Amino acid sequence: MDIENMKAFVSVAELKSISAAATKLNHLQSNMTAKIKKIENHYNQELFIRNSKGVTLTKEGEKIYHQFKKLLFVWEETENMMKKHDEKLRVGTMISMGGTQISSALNKLYQTYPDLSVTLKTGSTEFIENQILLGKIDVAYTIGSLKNNNIKYKKVAIEEMVVIGSGIDRSTIFEDFISEQNLLVLSENCLYLSILQNIYRSLSITHGEIIEVGDSETLIQFAMMGMGITLVSKRIASRYNIEQYLDIPSSFRYVDLYLITRFNHEFTPIERQFIELTNSIDDKL
Repeated sequence: MDIENMKAFVSVAELKSISAAATKLNHLQSNMTAKIKKIENHYNQELFIRNSKGVTLTKEGEKIYHQFKKLLFVWEETENMMKKHDEKLRVGTMISMGGTQISSALNKLYQTYPDLSVTLKTGSTEFIENQILLGKIDVAYTIGSLKNNNIKYKKVAIEEMVVIGSGIDRSTIFEDFISEQNLLVLSENCLYLSILQNIYRSLSITHGEIIEVGDSETLIQFAMMGMGITLVSKRIASRYNIEQYLDIPSSFRYVDLYLITRFNHEFTPIERQFIELTNSIDDKL
């Protein structure tokens, strides 16, 4: 089975569109269609269901997709070892995501590359984007963007935000609960602080002190102790087994998560493996 055909299949499956996959891989759409047809003929199976909106995997297609992902990952490992690429990874992430978000991916990479050199930068969206532009890091995840023309943004997820704090139950009224509460944040440059302040302005209510904590786990602990409220993604709340939280107004509820690089950056095999591992771990959260 040809590696390029596997790449084509995986791209179509993930983008749910033959034309979008063709654009991503710089192929003609007719060539992409031929690659998919070749795989279907090889297995004598219909692997995609075509519809007006694009394509979706069949049950058999799902099986092939997961197998191809494993094979492509091993192929990337082989390319990296045989071509002797530098075993280094320079990544960045928001303070609010922290190292825990990507630690599992890094652990898996260390098992394959014991001599892997990792640079990890954490900070605000502005800080991370500047580190990308200065060449201090090569790949990063940010929540929100500054829309810099020299940075390539790829939206990889949408985070749903909630407010957490002590004493929340089903009868809690959002406006009453957050009124006069201290705001627990990672830093004054934190995007979440800006969202919280906008919520207070929109509701014409006031908050208490702004308390910078600087560490995600401590931030959550302080909120659950009753020292104030904080904003986290619903996914993070679930990770910490927080079942009682408050939905925020819909106009502020959703933020985009981006994978960013310099505009002309080409991913190394290790970077591609890191991204694939991070995506697979996120899917399980």
